Amino acid sequence: MTIGLYTGTFDPMTKGHLDIIQRASQLFETLYVGIFQNDHKQPLLTSQERKALLETLLATFDNVEVIVHEADLTVNVAKKLGVTALVRSVRNAQDLAYESEMVYFNRQMTGIETVLLLATPDLQYINSTRIKELAQFGVDVSRWVPDLVKAALEKKFEQK
Repeated sequence: MTIGLYTGTFDPMTKGHLDIIQRASQLFETLYVGIFQNDHKQPLLTSQERKALLETLLATFDNVEVIVHEADLTVNVAKKLGVTALVRSVRNAQDLAYESEMVYFNRQMTGIETVLLLATPDLQYINSTRIKELAQFGVDVSRWVPDLVKAALEKKFEQK
């Protein structure tokens, strides 16, 4: 059985993330989408808010399951889940350099393969940090995020 694991903070989820998940779901019998903690980022949405959004957005994918993990290495979680390959997305040369290093260490530690999916050209400039910044200033971000995510961002910024 082929099992993939695509991880990120997904704060917030973008159409770029959805594109990678849709494409990766066709490569694996089971695809885990893991919301993982990144100590270098300050999330706007809680892990549970992100999980609820992802589960709603991915409900039509029969072979995709959303998980949350905040205190372990991706490769350790992957081993526990029986993952056959990690899935990572690459938007540009900077992402490729970072992911290449991670591929090396992940393979050295576990032998698990990594599949790198290139961002679709019209989605390659989208990143969650920029989306949050634009949404905070009232910019309509609907061309870059699903409507459900747009509504969650608007609600979050109304509360601040």
